[in-house]
Amino acid sequence: MLSDHENDALKRARRDKTRRLRMDHGIEPYGRRVDGLISLAEARNLFDADAQEEYRRSREAPRADSSVNVLDRRPRAKVAGRCIQHRAMGKLIFLVVQDDTGKLQISISRADLTMAMFQIAKMLDYGDIIVAEGPVGMTNKGEICIWADLVEIHCKSLAPPPEKFHGLTDPELRYRYRYVDMYANPRTTEVFRLRSQLVAQVRRFMDDRGFMEVETPIMQPLAGGAAARPFVTHHNALDIDLYLRIAPELYLKRLLVGGMRRVYEIGRNFRNEGIDWVHNPEFTQMEAYEAFGDCFSMLELTETLVRNLARLVAESGDLTLPFGDVQIDYDRPFERISYGELFERALGFAPTDFDEVRQRANALGIEDAATLDDWLLANEVYERCAEKRVDPARPTFVTDYPSAVSPLTRPQAGRPELCERWELLVGGMELGTAYTELNDPDVQRAKFAEQLHGADEEARTFRNLDEDFLNALEVGMPPAGGLGLGIDRLVMLMTNARSIRDVILFPLLRPQ
Repeated sequence: MLSDHENDALKRARRDKTRRLRMDHGIEPYGRRVDGLISLAEARNLFDADAQEEYRRSREAPRADSSVNVLDRRPRAKVAGRCIQHRAMGKLIFLVVQDDTGKLQISISRADLTMAMFQIAKMLDYGDIIVAEGPVGMTNKGEICIWADLVEIHCKSLAPPPEKFHGLTDPELRYRYRYVDMYANPRTTEVFRLRSQLVAQVRRFMDDRGFMEVETPIMQPLAGGAAARPFVTHHNALDIDLYLRIAPELYLKRLLVGGMRRVYEIGRNFRNEGIDWVHNPEFTQMEAYEAFGDCFSMLELTETLVRNLARLVAESGDLTLPFGDVQIDYDRPFERISYGELFERALGFAPTDFDEVRQRANALGIEDAATLDDWLLANEVYERCAEKRVDPARPTFVTDYPSAVSPLTRPQAGRPELCERWELLVGGMELGTAYTELNDPDVQRAKFAEQLHGADEEARTFRNLDEDFLNALEVGMPPAGGLGLGIDRLVMLMTNARSIRDVILFPLLRPQ
């Protein structure tokens, strides 16, 4: 790591070069529009082995006969990139430039450039952004390159780049200076390129199944759709407090009331809660609702979607992808297990054995274990002990959740203490959840009231009865299945990223 003194000295040297480019060479080091550029990957793919061989032979002919013209049918390319290597060897200069498609060598011969342009090429530093043009050929060592007959500087980098061989490795610095991380660590750009492809594939998948993509408010007058602490803001013109959405659920359901049959939204949600390897205060989620569906129609859709995305990522027909130390097989049918069965496997007693639940909760040091509602306490014990028993290498749907922890979900017929809900666990984390939606307005009102009555004082500060949503249910919402799928966590699985901050371009960090 460079000391502050060394860093300052390098910055001064770069500023001096910037001054000399302007004063001595009449070059403006911060360029303008350039037409005709292609990516480095496209330029590399232009290489023509036959044209290169023809050019090599024609260059040898003049040694015996100077009247023979050198034939050069090699394709030409104009490219731009950031200089990441620079080596001057007398009358030859070798650069390596990088863009978001990869790297390419730029080979520069004094014979092919004006003296002024050759001098500018010699002055380049790591990090400078250049434009180069010339035939796509090959070096004597067999490296595909552009033999440049034009080199221009279009942005002088004043900040020294990360150390040449170690790059930017500290995770905190990588997240804080993502713009440096992306060119110092090409893998970062690949992750976000794949993220874009995965999200585009999710949209194609949903569109192909007749779902319409919609947008709902991010600033909402009431915090609803999930149990979480919201971020609060204030609208000056209306003089009202608003909440950044914790979920789009209640607005998407209003669209079902309005007559839309299948809707989905991919967007940011915001929760004023903790940060760890799977949680970031702002995160991307897809929520989808299907009129006349249920949680099991959403289960089939989700399993098919996740397998479809694994197929996009897999390099062969094998849909087994690495995630940390495990290999996850997305090809075989996903496991299904009930909440109660998983609970009993992990703890040796049923979640309805509330005396045992309370004893275990006390042993685990769960706060308010003596007074918390039986089912809510059972769920605390479940989350601490049972979820961890799911095989991280086997995608698993956990079904039949307690109704007490799912106030927006339809209870099961004949077993009202349980509801029609599942969660999908993959790689040791929750990837998504789905419900058979509750559409009885009277039952929904009672459940909202029960949730508010049981909430702690802090939660009551942010939760109010959403009368407009209840009015929408009174207008009439068809039976429906609803799905929430964590896009960031899905990308983590598909790119083998072990932190959610590795798949969010600009994760929230404490200011320096």
